[in-house]
Amino acid sequence: MKLLRIGNLGKEKPVVLDKDGKYRDLTSHVEDLNPNSLNFETFSKIKSLDLLSLPEIPKSERIGSCISRPGKFIAIGLNFSDHAAETGAKPPTEPIMFMKATSSICGPNDNIEIVSGSKKLDWEVELGVIIGKDAKHISERESQDHILGYCLVNDVSEREWQIEKMGQWVKGKSHDTFGPVGPYLVTKDEIKDINNLNMSLDLNGNRMQTGNTNTMIFNVDVIVSYVSKFMSLQAGDIITTGTPPGVGMGMKPQKFLKEDDELKLKIDNLGEQNSKVVAI
Repeated sequence: MKLLRIGNLGKEKPVVLDKDGKYRDLTSHVEDLNPNSLNFETFSKIKSLDLLSLPEIPKSERIGSCISRPGKFIAIGLNFSDHAAETGAKPPTEPIMFMKATSSICGPNDNIEIVSGSKKLDWEVELGVIIGKDAKHISERESQDHILGYCLVNDVSEREWQIEKMGQWVKGKSHDTFGPVGPYLVTKDEIKDINNLNMSLDLNGNRMQTGNTNTMIFNVDVIVSYVSKFMSLQAGDIITTGTPPGVGMGMKPQKFLKEDDELKLKIDNLGEQNSKVVAI
């Protein structure tokens, strides 16, 4: 299934795509796509519904993030060897974990804010993993039992704040709108091979990033198991799994986002994001 949230900010409705790609309103069955409903039991009930009997919603409405109020927004850094190389870093021997504030999450087509004085705003197309069952100290072979689905994420990053300011990466990763998520939450049965998805990002119509999940250093099963050894995972948590080469920081000369820039992100079967950079 492909699920999403439609409507004005703070008033989104849960929606499912029917076989013809039409938006069908789920509010009579699910209050929202939040940690209370993001589990295998609820999704099994949704799958059993006659989708064509549900009210249709116009596609002209805003698309919100595909998850409301996740408990955690966890990220993995330098998870593509060629991306690590372009940043001048050695490929890690175990996953590099950091957090993004959940308040950074926004819709896939919402504007991305650039703050006055920001000089190094950057982009990162990434595969997001959505947890559907509590996980704690699980093995790699158990990971799929806890993964509900996948989504498209832009790990927007302000590199000066991330690297040049003292402290952890979280500062450069967490401003409002630095986490576009969606459009879809795609259940894992819809993905033939999660380890072979094409990924791309265009800036103002020019290709910046091209990659495939088959070049990840640590695959999703390794990542979910690894993270669960340091913190418990709950339904609705998002883990974004790293970006392929082509970020602005890695270019020579470096290239960063500016006001009115437009981004288009894609991952096979997970949909597309279209964002504009606006000054605040």
